[in-house]
Amino acid sequence: MHRTKQLTKAEEQVMKILWDLGEGVVKEVVEQFEEPRPAYTTVATVLKVLEKKGFAGHKNIGNVHLYFPLVEKSDYTRVQFSTLLKEYFNGSFPRMATFFARENNLGIADLEEMMKVAARELERERQNKER
Repeated sequence: MHRTKQLTKAEEQVMKILWDLGEGVVKEVVEQFEEPRPAYTTVATVLKVLEKKGFAGHKNIGNVHLYFPLVEKSDYTRVQFSTLLKEYFNGSFPRMATFFARENNLGIADLEEMMKVAARELERERQNKER
């Protein structure tokens, strides 16, 4: 993934829809938005920008473009999270966790549950790498 390329809010909204759909034509992407939906031409333009940035691609089906993601949602999330951690918390996960705990009024039980979930995810990832 292009680590230096950021998505605008509109681009990220369209990518979230593409990730959910797996692939889709402009009309299908537009239909996934809540009311008031953006204009067809707006979504088509955003999809073209996503292609230029390397986040989406398309294949021609007759005279329409079928768009699909070129970047996995997990890869994009990882980069965004790393950027957030570096730029706002000086790379300190404990500082970030403390910030979110304070902002969301999390208690000890919530923090312990977060640690359990993180431990399970790390173990699952380690097992997948061993396969």
